[in-house]
Amino acid sequence: MSNSPPSNRKTHLATERPPFERIALLLQGGGALGAYQGGVYQALTEANLHPDWVAGISIGAINSALIAGNPPERRVERLRAFWETVSAPPPGVVYFGFDPRDETTHRFVNQAWAFGTLVAGAPGFFTPRLPPPYLHPPGSPEALSYYDVTPLKATLESLADFDRINSGEIRFSVGAVNVRSGNFVYFDNTTHQIGPEHVMASGSLPPGFPPTVIDGEYYWDGGLVSNTPLQWVLDCRPRVDTLAFQIDLWNARGDLPCNLIETDERQKEIRYSSRTRAASDQFKKQQLLRRAVAKLLPLIPSEMQQTPEAQLLAKEADEKVYNLIQLIYHARNYEGTSKDYEFSRRTMNEHWQSGYNDAVRTLRHPEVLLRPENMDGVFTFDLAVDGRD
Repeated sequence: MSNSPPSNRKTHLATERPPFERIALLLQGGGALGAYQGGVYQALTEANLHPDWVAGISIGAINSALIAGNPPERRVERLRAFWETVSAPPPGVVYFGFDPRDETTHRFVNQAWAFGTLVAGAPGFFTPRLPPPYLHPPGSPEALSYYDVTPLKATLESLADFDRINSGEIRFSVGAVNVRSGNFVYFDNTTHQIGPEHVMASGSLPPGFPPTVIDGEYYWDGGLVSNTPLQWVLDCRPRVDTLAFQIDLWNARGDLPCNLIETDERQKEIRYSSRTRAASDQFKKQQLLRRAVAKLLPLIPSEMQQTPEAQLLAKEADEKVYNLIQLIYHARNYEGTSKDYEFSRRTMNEHWQSGYNDAVRTLRHPEVLLRPENMDGVFTFDLAVDGRD
């Protein structure tokens, strides 16, 4: 694939907003794979599908900040600026400049880029910690990680307007884990004054990155507990009709590994995939029960409706509808176990183009934007399953 960026030519355009009260964009963590989410967002923008709520984990939190922190007409531009910054060669690092023509060569070139990232970091994102962590006092932030993420703070401040994020124009949520308690928390602009540190906390994956300190508490990457904000958005009260685009970077489904390298790659996919399909199936079952309760409650005698049991059920009754549209990145064989920290420009463009193409193909299915009419009020769409692509 060429190193040139994806085409900006618009290939699809929605004429009006779909009939949902909320459009949510849910972005999973996955490091360098996050460029896939940028391509998806470009396609959604071209289709006039602008989110009312963007929520992310880890690299998904960074992409979320770049979306919520800019006006609609500048979001794709700022996403591209970030990904072109972090995919530039680190100073002093030289890579092979040719286009690999076969899978073996491509794997070698990707591994060379990944090794360069380990040694030199990613521009505008993180740099190696010098001196190394074992030469710093125990317990200090410098002793807890191999890399310094100070460059990321400057990049976020230059590319995202945090006053805009806090204005509430778009609801914004990022997930992190409290190091001391082990509890998963969400920093949400309806309850917090969001700053770069909240975004960085969501991506503070140990031992590469240090914990982020917020109000005296230490936070690590939200992917340690849950790598997707799907449940956070679906459990939000009051419930509203929702069109949700769930953009995953790890595929739960895969082949049986044949060697140790493939074993490492497969266990990473399983760990971070968050089992989105299983979560969607569980939500469908729950919503079926909620809708059944909503229909039955008016039919019971009025005196029974006043009982504590009936009132408890009434709180769960719900007739809202949900479209859960899942786009999952499918890695190429040559990417290997280092695909989440292989930040080359060539691979970034491949990821971006894959996201764009998958979103365009998904939006060609008209049922994606229609209100569901099935009994449970939940429609799920997975391009790899329902689209047969």
